Amino acid sequence: MTSHGETQVELRRSSGEAQGETMSSPKTAVIPRQSSARRSFIKQVLATGAAVSASSAFAGRAAATMSQARGIVALDHVAIPIQNVEEMVSFYRELGFGVREAGQIVSIHFGDQKINFHRPSLWQSGTFTLRAAAAQPPCGDFCWVWEGSEAALAEVLVRADAEIVAEGERAGGRDGGDAVGQSVYIRDPDGNLLEFIRYS
Repeated sequence: MTSHGETQVELRRSSGEAQGETMSSPKTAVIPRQSSARRSFIKQVLATGAAVSASSAFAGRAAATMSQARGIVALDHVAIPIQNVEEMVSFYRELGFGVREAGQIVSIHFGDQKINFHRPSLWQSGTFTLRAAAAQPPCGDFCWVWEGSEAALAEVLVRADAEIVAEGERAGGRDGGDAVGQSVYIRDPDGNLLEFIRYS
């Protein structure tokens, strides 16, 4: 017989007892129901905490995806003013970019994107207004994804006579800004900062 709020549990000897040993009578222990309920509550709290922790791992990525304006799918091009036109054209060709020269704008191409370089005769004219009014060279800071090997990148940089100014592990733009890669930084003839990141 137990009082209200208690549970009666039989405790038996294990089946691994030595042969021939006399089996004792079942013993009875009384465990308060409150302890059992408390254990159940703790399990529920731990399970909830694990679910919250798992969901928080995707919080940053989900926020980045959800905040994206509907209809925006890619960056098409950016534009900067340049100063040393011939040196810039030669440098980017050596890096492997496609280069197009058309009037007062030089453009370098990679994939479906490009960077427009405004010649000094254009951005210094005072009549060209489709630009950032205060922008002057150097004002660019660009990062490209490099899918080749580290040795292949080093070879390209040597060919372009580019000096590495910094390198190391960095968080990139992939996976909502969560992906990490190895980056190498250089500067072009105008002094713009260029980064090449290799994701593992």
